[in-house]
Amino acid sequence: MKSVDDIKQALEILSIPENVKILQKFFKTGKGEYAEGDLFIGVKVPDQRSVAKEFYNKISLEELSELLSSKIHEHRLTALLILVHQFEKTKDKIKQKEIIDFYLKHSKHINNWDLVDTSCYKILVRYCFENQDSKILEKLSDSKNMWEMRMAIVGTMYHIKKGKFELTKNFALKNLKHPHDLMHKANGWLLREMGKMNEKELLDFLNLYYKEMPRTCLRYAIEKFDEELRQDYLKGRI
Repeated sequence: MKSVDDIKQALEILSIPENVKILQKFFKTGKGEYAEGDLFIGVKVPDQRSVAKEFYNKISLEELSELLSSKIHEHRLTALLILVHQFEKTKDKIKQKEIIDFYLKHSKHINNWDLVDTSCYKILVRYCFENQDSKILEKLSDSKNMWEMRMAIVGTMYHIKKGKFELTKNFALKNLKHPHDLMHKANGWLLREMGKMNEKELLDFLNLYYKEMPRTCLRYAIEKFDEELRQDYLKGRI
C-alpha cells in the first residue's frame, strides 16, 4: 500500500531517535505499566499533524487500517489524526458512519490516553451529539477496557461545550471506583470542564459525592477553585 509506506517513510524522516526513551518513560511503556511494550520512533506531535494534513485525502480507510494496526505509537496517532481530518472534511452522513464504524472496529488499537483524547472528542462524540444518540458512548462506558471507558468520559467534552452535563455526571459516577488513576484523572478533568461552563452544576455534584471520590479525581475537579474552597473540600469541611 503505497500511501501507508509513504506515511511511514515521512514519519521515519521526522523521527528523533534520542526522544524515544523520553517518550517511553512518559507514556509508561515499562513492564507492568499501562502501555507496556508500546514502541516509539521519536516523532513530535506537530510533525505528525503535518504528515496527517498532507496525506488525509490520499488514503482510504482500508489502507488506514494497516497504519492504525501498527505496533508503533506514532503510526497509530498519525492514523487517528488523518481520521479526524477525514471526518471533519465530509458532510456525507454515510461516510461519517463509515468512519465511526471503522473507529469502533479498531478501538483495541486506540490504547493510550493521547490516542483516545486526540480522536474521540472530534470524531465519535461529535457524531453521537449531532445524531442525538448516546448509545455508543453508554456502551463504551460499560466496557471492561479502560481505554474504551476513557473514550466515553473524555468524549462528553463535546456535550459539556454544548451545555449538556448529564452524560458527564453519569459516567463520572460509573467510574468512581475504577482501580486505575488514569480514569480518576479523566473524571476530574471532565468535571472541572463542566464547572467552567456551569459552576453550580459542579458544586452540586461535589457536595453529593466528593467524600466518595478518589483523591486524584477530587484534586483535578477542584483545581480552579480559590484556595479556601479547595481546602474545604480536601479537608472534608463542606
